[in-house]
Amino acid sequence: MLNLVFSLLSIFFAQAPAVGCAPTEGMKFVCGPAGPEDLVAVPKTAWLVSSAMAGEGGLYLIDTGGGTATKIFPANGAGDRFDRKNYAPCPGPLAGDDRAMFRTHGVYLKAGRGSTHTLYAVHHGGRESIEVFELNAGTAPPSITWIGCAVAPDPIGLNAVAALPDGGFAATNFDPRPAPEATGGGLTSKLLSGEQNGEVWEWHAKTGWTKVPGSESAGANGLEISSDGKWYYVAQWGSQSFIRLSRGKTPVERKEIKLGFRVDNVRWSPDGKSLLVAGQGGNVGPPTRGGPNVQASVIGRIDPQTMTYHEIINQPLAAGLNAATVALQVGDEFWVGSFRGDRITRYRVPAAGK
Repeated sequence: MLNLVFSLLSIFFAQAPAVGCAPTEGMKFVCGPAGPEDLVAVPKTAWLVSSAMAGEGGLYLIDTGGGTATKIFPANGAGDRFDRKNYAPCPGPLAGDDRAMFRTHGVYLKAGRGSTHTLYAVHHGGRESIEVFELNAGTAPPSITWIGCAVAPDPIGLNAVAALPDGGFAATNFDPRPAPEATGGGLTSKLLSGEQNGEVWEWHAKTGWTKVPGSESAGANGLEISSDGKWYYVAQWGSQSFIRLSRGKTPVERKEIKLGFRVDNVRWSPDGKSLLVAGQGGNVGPPTRGGPNVQASVIGRIDPQTMTYHEIINQPLAAGLNAATVALQVGDEFWVGSFRGDRITRYRVPAAGK
């Protein structure tokens, strides 16, 4: 049985009506994944991996050259090889509804040696967990194998995940899961009003889950980490702000800036010097172009050294299209996911945004 938190998220982030997949108003699309909330790039290839929050869920392989999407998990040829040594507490491979309806949220890829990488996916279902896969980019197309998991402690409601340079991973607690007997639906009032309601957690094979000091947040959403592992970068969806947080340093150093929109996922730009942030402007509900509650896709760039923000795109959306949750730069385009709908949107990068 799917857990209560995902049922609540499904109510709040209901699917928008589908529209045609032909280009429109300067945007191109790749259709297929239902609720492609997060995207990661496969190193030295033309492939991306997309999550899928709605429908039957899954993980999708995106061909940026051909503009196509193909489900790679669960799918024929995608098997299991349980790494019990590194993921001993994991109950085992996904099965039943958890496998058939593998609804995924944040994803992250840790580059390995050669063409073999580790892929992490946030999963909401019979277990609230980080599911771990081996991705082999040496095949055409790349192949995927499930290898383990880490089940989140109650009442953590996972959102994003990021691999740590020294092993293990970190994840955000976006909105704690309600008790099974709770009634109602949607996200909590504490989250929506911008109050601190969650934090960042780390997981290591030997120690399990531990809370990151100083990481208390208002809707901790997207997460990135510096290449040396000394700094976290956290999107606060609830308070429309962004945090730079020291890791492993006493006292903790924390700097926060306001962005003015519901900032969602965070990704490094291709040069590794700045961070791309994406999120929702206006109201999160159905867009009404030209009206007072218009919804918009917002994409911007943050310099993590100076903690300054530069807006690149702020585009009101027509009915049937949905606001951004993540932006990856692929050549001269932003490839943008959303928590609703059935498509990845491709925006041309403005000259001023390069």
